[in-house]
Amino acid sequence: MTKLSEQQTIDRVNELRKKHNAVILAHNYQVPVIQDIADFVGDSLELSYKARDFDSNLIIFCGVHFMAETAAIICPEKKILIPDLGAGCSLAATINAKELKKWKQQHPDAAVVSYVNTTAEVKALTDICCTSSNAVKVVESIPKNKKILFLPDMFLAMYVKRITKRDNIEVWPGECHVHAGIKPQHIHEKLKQHPKADFLIHPECGCSTYCMVYFADKDIPQTTTKILSTSGMVKHAKESKKKDFVVSTETGILYPLKKKNPDKNFYPVKDDAICEYMKMITLDKVLNSFENMVYDVTVPYHIAKPAKRAIERMLEIS
Repeated sequence: MTKLSEQQTIDRVNELRKKHNAVILAHNYQVPVIQDIADFVGDSLELSYKARDFDSNLIIFCGVHFMAETAAIICPEKKILIPDLGAGCSLAATINAKELKKWKQQHPDAAVVSYVNTTAEVKALTDICCTSSNAVKVVESIPKNKKILFLPDMFLAMYVKRITKRDNIEVWPGECHVHAGIKPQHIHEKLKQHPKADFLIHPECGCSTYCMVYFADKDIPQTTTKILSTSGMVKHAKESKKKDFVVSTETGILYPLKKKNPDKNFYPVKDDAICEYMKMITLDKVLNSFENMVYDVTVPYHIAKPAKRAIERMLEIS
């Protein structure tokens, strides 16, 4: 069988998308061609709500597995397909339901705050979820005398502790292997090369907690350092009058930044900050999803119900 060219594959995907009245959603870290064919590109939770809002019963979710699970939780009546079941997440994998149950037993009176980068089973054991954008607000909504178990990202947790000045936050020692590889020396080197640039940093990054120290010591200009979600980075770059931006997160974000701001310059703090799981979704795999209706992502009701409640609690205060 003759292999289709990229354009032929895109044409076939579009043909099947129209036939099935389907929607393709893609995370900001996906490879460029996947972002280009997507109906919407954005952050993980943002994508899940787009899955609900689009008038389609078939969603091809181009992201990692926990994101597709979240879409299945929010819109259980829709068919959610992920093009590669192996597209996992090193951060979400740092804690499972059994480990969380044990941690909760050690702190029976604590509130559990889970970053959305977690499995459905972990969300089901959570009191309230958070995103990188609203983590501080979520924690501030909890009484100050209430102990908090914050998981799974230790860098986001440490960032929240600094901002809220709360000492009663227990931190799970999880990390994204990509973001953990971004170190202070990478920041200093890149900012030295581009002293007039805005510095855009994702709060998952290993360097984010160092940056809070840098703020205090004024080693990094506070007016030009912005701690943002990936979609927040795109929005800031579009609205800013600056022409140069140093970006500290997975390099996939550079494509939507450049695409929406062709007259501006974006410099990654670390050129090889690449998530291999995000790059597992390919054009051929998207086509395979359409042709063979694979791979279904579903969440059992007894897990989906409490998981959805943890997400809804977050939205109530956001």
